[in-house]
Amino acid sequence: MSIADNLARIQERINRAALRCSRQLEEIRLVAVSKTVPLERIREAVSAGATILGENYIQEAREKIALIGTEPEWHFIGHLQSNKARIAAELFSLIHSVDRMTLAEELNKEAGKRNKILPVLIQVNISGEETKSGIDAAGTRQLVQQAALLPHLSIQGLMTMPPWFENPEEARPYFIALRKLRDGLAAEKIPRVSLTELSMGMSGDFEVAIEEGATLVRIGTAIFGERR
Repeated sequence: MSIADNLARIQERINRAALRCSRQLEEIRLVAVSKTVPLERIREAVSAGATILGENYIQEAREKIALIGTEPEWHFIGHLQSNKARIAAELFSLIHSVDRMTLAEELNKEAGKRNKILPVLIQVNISGEETKSGIDAAGTRQLVQQAALLPHLSIQGLMTMPPWFENPEEARPYFIALRKLRDGLAAEKIPRVSLTELSMGMSGDFEVAIEEGATLVRIGTAIFGERR
């Protein structure tokens, strides 16, 4: 199938998942994960209707954005080193992966230099896996409270990556856990924190994630094929 066909099929599956749980389709946005994807295939996806691209690596993303431009929207979804905060604050409209206060402070400083408010998500290691980035669930509240004091950041929600399962239903408890964590924090009405976004779900499990409240689904393989 072509990338256009893949996108259409994914969008239809998103639509059906939203209908199953009585959600409005406009609540759910597709992030086409374009890491390591050649430029011509990314352009094909954009031409076919992809409006958000997700990148994992700063240098690769900088080169792509210079050639493709700032339409579509670009999100950073990978682990971010603090020394790359300057470039990230300049290039991306949303950072999904803030997982420590030192990074939040660097992003705030760089956003302040540009006189902008930078939207971010807090990445939570909801599964506790040592190989995954993200703050643990127990520390999330403190990080949100502290980062909320930074004037050039806007904390808009949470992100997670559950363990990989062949059966996507096995990922459901992790999506539920993130939603409940978000709901608990939202109930506290922390000033300057909206927590409207849940970035969760990838090619193998995004329909389950939507059923549990995902607002951003990060899909790469199902659009672009296996990475080479």
